[in-house]
Amino acid sequence: EHPRTGDEWCIYPMYDYAHGQSDSIEGITHSICTLEFEDHRPLYEWFLDELEIYHPQQVEFARLNLTYTVMSKRKLLKLVKENFVNGWDDPRMPTISGMRRRGYPPEAIRDFAERIGVAKNDSTIDFALLEYCLRQNLNQYAQRVMAILDPLKVVITNYPDDQVEYADAVNNQEDASAGTRKIPFSKVVYIEREDFQENPHKKFFRLAPGREVRLMHAYYVTCTDVIKDENGEIVELHCTYDPETWGGDSPDGRRVKGTLHWVSAAHALDAEIRLYDHLFMEEDPEQTEDGQDFTVNLNPDSLLINSDAKVEPTLADAEVGTRYQFLRTGYFCVDPDSTADKLVFNRTVTLRDTWAKVKKKA
Repeated sequence: EHPRTGDEWCIYPMYDYAHGQSDSIEGITHSICTLEFEDHRPLYEWFLDELEIYHPQQVEFARLNLTYTVMSKRKLLKLVKENFVNGWDDPRMPTISGMRRRGYPPEAIRDFAERIGVAKNDSTIDFALLEYCLRQNLNQYAQRVMAILDPLKVVITNYPDDQVEYADAVNNQEDASAGTRKIPFSKVVYIEREDFQENPHKKFFRLAPGREVRLMHAYYVTCTDVIKDENGEIVELHCTYDPETWGGDSPDGRRVKGTLHWVSAAHALDAEIRLYDHLFMEEDPEQTEDGQDFTVNLNPDSLLINSDAKVEPTLADAEVGTRYQFLRTGYFCVDPDSTADKLVFNRTVTLRDTWAKVKKKA
């Protein structure tokens, strides 16, 4: 029994019969199919020839496979239905809506497609190539801003309490037309917690007790005191600044090895930062032992959330979908979950490929 016509006309047209006709009626020039349809092409063409109607051309190509990713619609549906991801537009999904939400520029995706080309043989493309295309595009067009993902409070003890200065910062070194912006600087700032070590490694050149570093666009500062809570956790640093070093240079010619980004505590905006990474831990997620489901290879750290981040005040009017480079951190995109009280950013891609280093350490 036919689901629509019942017993009146219970004939099911073959796919090969319907495929060519629907393409012809719709004016399709090229019907692009994956390789499993290659054996169907003779029937596709025979029906069109016998019916003497407009004749599209069927072209077969190998399916695109990406490392650390599954592309099968059936497997992607399983991820959505079983809540391994947060819907089809989850930024970890290889869907157009997912890539858009993560901040992938269309131009970067097209660049990636042109680089890999169309092939007849099955192959797997390294995800790093897609990330390379993203960085090439975003480096050229994304505005630079300062954001602190894991804030550590710094009090500049010899800086005037009520003073605020405004630093001129270039929006994009790759695009002179992008202009500059004004960033407020005050007595209390936030830096990244990882930019301070109480007992620094010999190759660590950032802030440490007694060490002088440059605050980007602002002053040289020297750490004078470390404040800890009752559990021994560092909660605050005290520093002094050299008032002769505004803009990041010293009139006496002395040089520092470390340059840190920062935001003024009095002017910073609250933000949530979602750090997305590979959805799977294995290059080929479908390679499992003893018939296990491919979901055993899911990466438990594919999404990490920093809920107490601070960003510079110039982002107050940031619009959903706008892409930025967080200086020294990576490229990020404003998520639709943003509110008037709290911005939400999705990490699009890191500044460099850190996955290889992580794998090597593991």
